[in-house]
Amino acid sequence: MESTGELVEFPLLIDSNYRACTIPYRFPSDNPRKPTQTELAWIDLFLNSIPSFRKRAESDETVPDSHIKAEKFAQRYTEILEDLKKDPESHGGPPDCVLLCRLREQVLREVGFRDIFKKVKDEENAKAVSLFEGVIRLNDAIEDGAKRVENLIRGIFAGNIFDLGSAQLAELFSKDGMSFLASCQNLVPRPWVIDDLDAFMLRWGKKSWKKAVIFVDNSGADIILGILPFARELLRRGTQVVLAANELPSINDITYPELMEIILKLKDEHGQLVGVNTSNLLIASSGNDLPVIDLSGVSQELAYLASDADLVILEGMGRGIETNLYAQFKCDSIKIGMVKHPEVAQFLGGRLYDCVFKYNEVSS
Repeated sequence: MESTGELVEFPLLIDSNYRACTIPYRFPSDNPRKPTQTELAWIDLFLNSIPSFRKRAESDETVPDSHIKAEKFAQRYTEILEDLKKDPESHGGPPDCVLLCRLREQVLREVGFRDIFKKVKDEENAKAVSLFEGVIRLNDAIEDGAKRVENLIRGIFAGNIFDLGSAQLAELFSKDGMSFLASCQNLVPRPWVIDDLDAFMLRWGKKSWKKAVIFVDNSGADIILGILPFARELLRRGTQVVLAANELPSINDITYPELMEIILKLKDEHGQLVGVNTSNLLIASSGNDLPVIDLSGVSQELAYLASDADLVILEGMGRGIETNLYAQFKCDSIKIGMVKHPEVAQFLGGRLYDCVFKYNEVSS
């Protein structure tokens, strides 16, 4: 379902002073005219990502004079970030991860770019589509249900490594590409920095959910080899699954139209995903246009589809860790993602590339 009209609050939020951003950049006692140390650290993180964004923009063949426009983007966004260092209330501040992402997207669009990661997304989607059936067969061969689910969850983490919003990973990716199966085997060992997997496995063995809403993250291995095999397992158990993807492009996140296209490619002539019926699989636009999400504004269509869900999953560092890690829901919820910024690892008291699996069960 494509988004139309104004955004509304996600209906399953328990709105006890909901704040999207997980890390507090400032406190009420801080001087409003002076940036905090946390604000400065995060502004620097976004400053450090500018060269990789400029490089992507320069190579966007769909935009005339892309190299000139890429330089304009880099200059303008740098100026905005330097302004925020001097006056945190400039440009709609004080800054947090939502505002810093929004300003970057605005500048890209103002100078003429719509989707600077389109080429790499298409390449990675094609690669992952060709591997999908093999990954499914490997998972299906695991007869022990609990071990199979744990393997599927490890697959979500492995897929989530593919993230070009992280400057370090963007550089690594451009050198080597990424091997999905190697990534599965090389996850940091448990216990992870937030590790509720055992509690979830206990719940999985006892009861099914009737409807799950999954906020999805990146293109390529993340959605195709990570999330879709897990969604297929839920479908196989009789759960209706709603996949919520971005309305508009933002870094290498999957968009609603791209996800529709991928599902069509993966289904066989009977409309099945490797032998599993997909009549209970729905795709919706979240109404979002950023790599993070503020659940006080989602598409009306998603709000309608989600109103009777009993499981919400927020996947990826942007949606499930940097925003919404502490968001409370009226139903069971999972926040799952990999920690890909040192600043986030430090805040959580974990390691870089550590895993977060935060499961909250709501008593019925």
